[in-house]
Amino acid sequence: MPVDRRALLALPLLGLAAGLLAAGSGADSSIYYALGTLPVLAVLLVEMVRSLRAGILGLDAIAALAMAAGLALGEPLAANIVGLMYALGQFLEDYAHRRAGAEMTALMARQPRSVMRHEACGLVEIPIESVASGDLLLIPRGAILPVDGTLASDLAVLDTAALTGEPMPVRYRHGETLLSGCGNAGETFDLRATTDARASTYARIMDIVRDAAESRAPMSRLADRWSLVFLVITLVLAGGAWIVTGEARRALAVLVIATPCPLILAVPVALLAGLSRAAKLGLLVKSAAVLESLARIRVLVTDKTGTLTLGSPAISEIAGDAEALRMGASLDQATQHPVARALVAAARERGLVLATPEDVREVPGEGLEGRVGGRQVAVGGARWIAELAGAEPPSLPAHDIPPGSIRCAIALDGKPAATLLLHDPPRSEAREVVDALRRGGVERIVLASGDALEPVEAMARHIGADAAHARQTPASKVVLVESERQNGPVLMLGDGLNDAPALASADVGLAVGTRGAAAAQAADAVLLADNLRPLVAAHRAARHARDIALQSALAGIGLSAIGMLAAAFGYLAPVEGALLQQGIDAAVVLNALRALKD
Repeated sequence: MPVDRRALLALPLLGLAAGLLAAGSGADSSIYYALGTLPVLAVLLVEMVRSLRAGILGLDAIAALAMAAGLALGEPLAANIVGLMYALGQFLEDYAHRRAGAEMTALMARQPRSVMRHEACGLVEIPIESVASGDLLLIPRGAILPVDGTLASDLAVLDTAALTGEPMPVRYRHGETLLSGCGNAGETFDLRATTDARASTYARIMDIVRDAAESRAPMSRLADRWSLVFLVITLVLAGGAWIVTGEARRALAVLVIATPCPLILAVPVALLAGLSRAAKLGLLVKSAAVLESLARIRVLVTDKTGTLTLGSPAISEIAGDAEALRMGASLDQATQHPVARALVAAARERGLVLATPEDVREVPGEGLEGRVGGRQVAVGGARWIAELAGAEPPSLPAHDIPPGSIRCAIALDGKPAATLLLHDPPRSEAREVVDALRRGGVERIVLASGDALEPVEAMARHIGADAAHARQTPASKVVLVESERQNGPVLMLGDGLNDAPALASADVGLAVGTRGAAAAQAADAVLLADNLRPLVAAHRAARHARDIALQSALAGIGLSAIGMLAAAFGYLAPVEGALLQQGIDAAVVLNALRALKD
């Protein structure tokens, strides 16, 4: 059964108060100090046994030794202060975890438990677990969207702040995609579910939150190893002081000032605070280890389309006839890729009647193949189509290609039929974010895209990249990430299925937005907003949290070491040492909580 940290803190505090009152009236105070200490010692011994069964021995052993030695050597006040110090440390750590996890807990508290579904007999309230793709759901004013879906009504006004940080309500039209976790800030509307509750955007975010809250960073594991070294040093120093001087009270003074070690408090508290801060800024980090890695990033490898661009291209030029466009757009109905959506939109704007595609096969990073109306159709990058057809697709008028432009082509029955130029404008914040990352310690920027060389080079010039690699396949992006690791830890930034392997192979893989399920699943962190600016603030928060963790741990260990030496040479009595260490431990935990702020 979990121990109530408040009750554990109250017992030695009451014992101390009763003992001081007794001492002031001339009565024996020892019994009160001892009674306040024994329950804490008992709880600590039980927790030590559990830890030993799990193969863990930490600095709690010093606290137990200090309390037991204080009682045995006639220093019950020192033992009581150690017990109070241990209970206070546990209380502060518990408070820090609850305070640091407040942003994540707020996300989890928003999860709806039930929803109204349209059925033949009318509206029926069902558990959220019963929602299936295709269900028509009623979303009343103020309700949280339980699953992802498309708007079945004419208009919806959503509060997206919990997912994107956008403070103003956002208006959506019929047929647009709505993400779970947003709140209905307008009138009641109908939602056509496209996922069940388990596969929704919000559910994936909750999984990330839970994993992050339970994770431990390499720095925390290193702190554990340092803790064991510190334990050995403490026992040697305490034993040496006793042997050399013959004074057991000196050994006790060394033990009490070494209890507990700031390492086991400061590091996890600071990193968890950093996770919470990043979540508040709009970057959901999957673990404390990822947060620590993010603070050490030196190389950024980034995708282009949908990552540095808006991901909503429109056709600006076409070399080919309407039939080629109709056939290509018909095939592209089978995917939600931004370029495919642009082709479909262009065909419909021209009044072309689209057919149903069959036997569709997607080649990640290249394009689609399939049959439309009995004809073999392929749509993808111009280079890929040229390789498939054995001939170059029709030429576009020669001119400078603006940043963010994409050249794709269509083949019919194995022959090039059309070439299209689509313009996908760069995000307004792209150059600003790259410059800010450079100022934050990122030394090298590399652009990696499956697009042709011209638009990739144009985008590289726009953001000031150090290198640009065009016509990248998913496999070649992985190779690129691995090769760039020689320049330092690598952050991979992407948004699509073709980026997933590279996201998984990088030191930190970061998916932009929540539209790409595969990218979000492979990534170590997810930008909740479809905007790059939170990355800069979260990178700064990660570095801030790591610096504070190191600062708190090293300062706490340094002060403790000075106090231990002073105690070994007889300059600190056991009670004085216990009071000093209590102040040190409280200070490092409170300092670690600074990671919650800029």
